[in-house]
Amino acid sequence: MAVPTPLTVAHGDGIGPEIMAAVLRILREAGASLEIQTIEIGERVYRRGFPSGIEPSAWDSLRRTQVFLKAPITTPQGGGFKSLNVTIRKSLGLFANIRPCIAYPPYVRTLHPKMDLVIVRENEEDLYAGIEYRQTDDVVHCLKIISRPGCERVIRYAFALAVQQGRKKVTCFTKDNIMKLTDGLFHQVFREIAAEYPDIHADHLIVDIGAARLADTPERFDVCVMPNLYGDILSDVAAQISGSVGICGSANLGEQGAMFEAVHGSAPDIAGKGIANPSGLLFSAVMMLEHIGQSETAARIHDAWASTIEAGIHTGDLKSAATKQVVGTEGFAGAVCARLGQKPKTLRAWSRTGDLRAATQAALARVRRTATAHKELVGVDVFVHVRDLNAEALAQRILALGATSWELQAITNRGVKVWPEGLAETFCTDHWRCRFMAAPGTGVVTTEGVIHLLGRLSAVGLPFIKIEMLFTFDGQPGYAQGH
Repeated sequence: MAVPTPLTVAHGDGIGPEIMAAVLRILREAGASLEIQTIEIGERVYRRGFPSGIEPSAWDSLRRTQVFLKAPITTPQGGGFKSLNVTIRKSLGLFANIRPCIAYPPYVRTLHPKMDLVIVRENEEDLYAGIEYRQTDDVVHCLKIISRPGCERVIRYAFALAVQQGRKKVTCFTKDNIMKLTDGLFHQVFREIAAEYPDIHADHLIVDIGAARLADTPERFDVCVMPNLYGDILSDVAAQISGSVGICGSANLGEQGAMFEAVHGSAPDIAGKGIANPSGLLFSAVMMLEHIGQSETAARIHDAWASTIEAGIHTGDLKSAATKQVVGTEGFAGAVCARLGQKPKTLRAWSRTGDLRAATQAALARVRRTATAHKELVGVDVFVHVRDLNAEALAQRILALGATSWELQAITNRGVKVWPEGLAETFCTDHWRCRFMAAPGTGVVTTEGVIHLLGRLSAVGLPFIKIEMLFTFDGQPGYAQGH
């Protein structure tokens, strides 16, 4: 008998304990070889004074087992509470979020019966860095972080997964017509890596029209890769139009660990009623079994689930003309267990289509270290909080400083140029970006020169709230041009 695989399990909040009990029952009766260690996370831990939603002792289990099956949790709104999902993904380096979205007609209602795609979502960066500030009375700020290694890891994973699963197409979604540096980097890395896979058709869509096409004709897609926020939104859209977000699972994969969870949330409105569909968490567990090398058990569970759906035994959320019996959470788990060993007659039986762990290693093995560029400081954006001046008056106060080694080039408000030659119709807040570039003949720009400029601005009643140094890299601007 195989040595049991250590597994950390969290029962979660809301419907979490109910669906986890159902999934563990199916795993046990299917013969999964697991050594389960249970931890508590989520709302009760938040309320005990841990703003991250997880106690230090729980990290020990996660680092020891490196495999985590997690039920949905509730993040309290407001205050200093952080998303535990984001914390775990980032802390454990789980860089790729894999969300298969497959239609199961005619037993699960869908307008897209041929839909069979996988969304690969970058899992650690983008706006999910969670770096936010209130900078003025009117303006708050969120930092979008995109790194070349972050892009490369997840994009390489998408192509490696396509190869392993025999898929023919990888589509990248960005908004690089607007965010030319951040989303532009993601698209650039995608083009570079796509060139290494001539047998895989690679294309790119701007995320807005891409989302429209995904919702309208999902059968045109195969593997989709995208930054964190777009991936979060579009994977829920794809899951829902495949039939139900309640039947879609996900894997979060990294170099030394993996977390498996349903796509849906904790659904507190139906908690304790015994009616929740455990399928999303069950499919996550099937992906987990593949990851730890128990693919035969994964196949038994998948085929038993498909046979149950074919038999018309459905939870209430899937009720349709194909439904013959509506059951609750425990009833559905029992029906799946009763069909272990059966294969579906109409729905596709399980066929192993790739090793998630192997795809992860293949992606990481080829990540290159970025070459060091020649970096030169050429200017500075100084953000100031001013309520009682318009753009022209602000510019005149700065110009009144007299000759300096800095030249005021432009003033923007919410990213729109308002000086020089701004429009009177432009609405402005109290948050101004003043772009200074080195004056001609100044010579080498230094950080000391930036400090001197900040001191002079403060002396005339213009204290800065934020600065961004402007650099060139091998002569190319590393900053967005003014609008």
